[in-house]
Amino acid sequence: MNLLQIGLFLFLLFKLSAVNGEELSNEELIKSDEVDFYVGVFDVIDKEGDDQAKLYGAEHIDETLYRDTFLGKFKPLSGAFITDDNAVYMYTGVEVEYGLGPITLSPSFAPGFYEEGQGKDLGSPLEFKSEIKLGLNIFKNSKISYSYNHISNNDWGDINPGSNNEHITFSKQF
Repeated sequence: MNLLQIGLFLFLLFKLSAVNGEELSNEELIKSDEVDFYVGVFDVIDKEGDDQAKLYGAEHIDETLYRDTFLGKFKPLSGAFITDDNAVYMYTGVEVEYGLGPITLSPSFAPGFYEEGQGKDLGSPLEFKSEIKLGLNIFKNSKISYSYNHISNNDWGDINPGSNNEHITFSKQF
């Protein structure tokens, strides 16, 4: 079973489960998806600058699948980005959200599949993304955020140079 199949299985498992013990109506399910679009810089602290590239991505967070715990509000996420150098990263994982009035702080972790294209060799197709996102609610059901993340293979690959990335995200809940 490959990583994409595992991610799809986990997504379907979450989708079929009840939220906090209650079933939601179809109307509630439709209005509780969050879609994020982002643009930024891949390998932002590359000293030579030869591996830096613009990145463009999208992410989906299903708000109905949250789990409220004493550690925060956990939500599954899935997404992908592509760089100018045709490097692609597809991932699925979990995000924890902390609301501080109009500001949200959202750390996340997501394993995923990386294909370097003509971009940076990260050493392995299996990479892990750790991210911190600071958001500001700007309109009803919309926010703008700054994100910083690190992608690495935990020394499981041939090499492990890692990549630090930053981007600006626009999020809209439907």
